[in-house]
Amino acid sequence: MPKWLLRISVTALLFSLVAGCSTASTDTTKPADGAQTVAEPAAAEPMVLNWSIPGEPPTLDPGIASDAPSMDMINLVFEGLTAVDRQGEMVNATAESFTQSPDFSHYVFTIRKDAKWSNGDPVTAHDFEYGIKRNLDPKTAADYAYQLFYIKGAEEYYTGKGSLDDVGIKATDDYTLEFTLRAPTPYFRELTSFTTYYPLHKKTLESNPDWANDAKTIVGNGPFVMDVWEHKAKMQFSKSPTYWDQANVKLDRIEIAMIEDPNTALSMFENGDLDWGGYPAFNLSPDAIGKLKEEGKIIVADNPGTRGVIFNTTKPPFTNKKIRQAFAYAIDRKEIIDGILQTGVAPAFGWSPVSMGLNPDGFFKEDPEKAKQLLAEGMQELGLKEFPKLTYYYDVGETDKKIAQALQDRWKHTLGIDMEIRTAEWKVYYADVLEGNYQFGIWLWGADFNDPINFLEMFKDKDGGNNVVRFDNQEYRELLNQSYYETDPEKRNKLMFDAEKILMEEMPVAPIHFRGNPYIKNDKVKDFVILPLGGSYFKYAYVEK
Repeated sequence: MPKWLLRISVTALLFSLVAGCSTASTDTTKPADGAQTVAEPAAAEPMVLNWSIPGEPPTLDPGIASDAPSMDMINLVFEGLTAVDRQGEMVNATAESFTQSPDFSHYVFTIRKDAKWSNGDPVTAHDFEYGIKRNLDPKTAADYAYQLFYIKGAEEYYTGKGSLDDVGIKATDDYTLEFTLRAPTPYFRELTSFTTYYPLHKKTLESNPDWANDAKTIVGNGPFVMDVWEHKAKMQFSKSPTYWDQANVKLDRIEIAMIEDPNTALSMFENGDLDWGGYPAFNLSPDAIGKLKEEGKIIVADNPGTRGVIFNTTKPPFTNKKIRQAFAYAIDRKEIIDGILQTGVAPAFGWSPVSMGLNPDGFFKEDPEKAKQLLAEGMQELGLKEFPKLTYYYDVGETDKKIAQALQDRWKHTLGIDMEIRTAEWKVYYADVLEGNYQFGIWLWGADFNDPINFLEMFKDKDGGNNVVRFDNQEYRELLNQSYYETDPEKRNKLMFDAEKILMEEMPVAPIHFRGNPYIKNDKVKDFVILPLGGSYFKYAYVEK
């Protein structure tokens, strides 16, 4: 089980897939004046990886993005101070070195002098300072602004209680970046590989507010550049000629197709039109998983994460704790895991993954009879004689559709409640949930870094960017705030345990299962890395002839 003072052990999965790579035919030039014919050398066919994502990424702005498809694309064209290597181990990236104080409260990064933006400008420490301070500005509306609150003065500035000048990040010269933290944070270096900490090109942002939605205006510092963005259709990336480590980037081009239907994507993979089947390119449908499992082809990537039902606690009847508990206790998790997911993942009776060590036994159990009792008590507290109309919301996807139907049947059978099911494409669904335009629905949270605080602090502040349930509990908030400053690992874990106990008592989110990401692979593409915490990393990938 991970301890706070342990570095994240980042062990990635290296996989292989099939992609065609042919040789161009020889071009022969007709000789002049009877000279002997000479064959020109064969031109190498570009090395191309064909990929897919399930829909339109909302943005390629590292400060704004908080969804997986956007972040995967961002990691093609941007790079942070740190990244991962072929084995998934944390390494220096745009920073060539770093130092840290003995108490982990002060970090200094040295920026590579050969790091450049895609337009040829040098990447400097000032670009990191600018990007982070811009993401902290409340006007930016960054959902992940709270990931920057480890920096001294950051939360105070964001909440209007402090000054930007007091935020503990400073470029002391073009290549030296200093962080002063609010409390000891041994895992801070790992945080700097997260998109909210990426540099931003100031001139680009200030000259065009829509810069992150057009291939022509995106200026990045990563291993690839975006050439094409046909919205809702495709993206195309090519190897960046200005990237500092371009010698280790072997792909000439990555073609990204936006395919909403996973069965269509799977057919394209089987026909050789795509080079990967399943996570992290797209979600395999339950029917496909069953068939592929019988054939012995399914592999499950074990990335920490939790899927659960989210309740909008500001909208009746889910303003009532007992109503939320009733829905949570009535779920048949085994039915969903065995009948729909078929990946052998564990049922979730807590929000933070068991691997993070807070409470392996969970905080509650399924109990249909107690669920009925809680429903009756909750309705009485709300003065309800009949249960109101409910609409359950999910984004387009066969797995979430089947889960919605299973929940609909189970809640009808156990609680006698009817509900409607509503769906929308990911971009619309995601925006609605963030804005609170839903009653209840499905949510999947994957780890950004390997510590339980990552799963708990999203619910700390009612108006926090990722607090999609609008949970507001002062005791919960105080426990997490205390955990930030607690240097004893056992005491810190106890604070977080107590906080999660409150979360599972109040039940703004009803966990269903922990994450397991199924995929199939073949043997032509090498060194593609599934990030240990989830997501795609293409830098080292190449296609074997």
